[in-house]
Amino acid sequence: MTTRLLRTATAVTLLLGAAACSSSGGSDPLASSSSPATSGKTVVVGSANFPENVLLASIYSQALKAKGVKVEEKFNIGSREVLYGQLQNGSLTVLPEYNGALLGYLDAKNTAAGTEAVNAALQKALPATLAILDSSSAEDKDSLTVSQETADKFQLKSIADLAAKAKEFSIGGPPEFKARSEPLLKDNYGLTFKEWKPTGETTANALKDGSIQVGNVFTTDPKIVQLKLVVLADPKNVFSTQNVTPLVNKAGVDATATAALNAISAKLDTAGLTALMKRVAVDKEDPSAVAKDWLKTNGLS
Repeated sequence: MTTRLLRTATAVTLLLGAAACSSSGGSDPLASSSSPATSGKTVVVGSANFPENVLLASIYSQALKAKGVKVEEKFNIGSREVLYGQLQNGSLTVLPEYNGALLGYLDAKNTAAGTEAVNAALQKALPATLAILDSSSAEDKDSLTVSQETADKFQLKSIADLAAKAKEFSIGGPPEFKARSEPLLKDNYGLTFKEWKPTGETTANALKDGSIQVGNVFTTDPKIVQLKLVVLADPKNVFSTQNVTPLVNKAGVDATATAALNAISAKLDTAGLTALMKRVAVDKEDPSAVAKDWLKTNGLS
C-alpha cells in the first residue's frame, strides 16, 4: 500500500471515544485525569503537509474557536514522525489522523481490521499521555471503484458483486497495486481479473473513458464526485480501515474541546469529505473558507 502510506505518513491518527464510551469502542480520555478541566489553555491544532489534512485541521480549529477555546494553528508541518513527536512533547495538542495508518506506524505487525478493532489496538499502543477521540465514518482509503455506467449495467454495489464479471474486466491502479492486492482479492472475494494495468494517477480518468472497468481510487479523491464514479463496498475489509479521527495530547484538552471535536466526527462522512476536497483540490477554494461553510451547514459554528 505504498502510495497510500506515503500519503498518510504525513498525518497522525487515532480513534477512541471521548465523552463516555463511544459507539466506536472508545473511552473518555479525560476520565483518568485527576487534574481539573484545562479551560483557558491554548489548544495548538497541527496538520500534515497535504491539502486534506490541512482542511481537517481547519475544521477542528474553527469548531474549537466557536466554543470559546483559545486556539493556535500550526498547519503544513510535515510527516507523521515529526507530528507524533510534537504531540508527545506537548508542542501540539490536536491532530487529524487516520486510524489504520497510525496503528501501522505504532505497531506494524498488528492485523486489526474494522474501526472498533483498530481503535482498541490503538488504545493499547498509545502512550498514557495521548488519546484518540471519536472516529468519524469518513475514510480516505484504497477502494475498488467503477464508473456509474458499469455499476448500473452489472448491478455492482459491493466488491463481492464483481465475482461474476471479473474475468472480463481490466483493473487499474498504482504500479504496486497488483502485487499488494491481487492475492487479497482472490483469497477473500474469489476475484481473477482479465488484466491488471498500471494506471497510477490516471485511474479515475481510465474508468471514465472505459480503458479499465475497475480501478484503485482513494475514497476522497475529488474525481469520484467530478466523474460520478461509484466506490464499491468492502464487507471483508480487504482494504485497511482509515477513519479520520482526532489524536490529542490529553493534558491539553478539556471537556469542551473534546465535545467539540467529537461533534465533528459525528457529522463527517466520506461522501461529505470527498465533496469538500473537490472544492479544495479541483475548484481551488481556500481550505479555511471551505471548513467554515461545512461547520455552518452542520450547525457546529
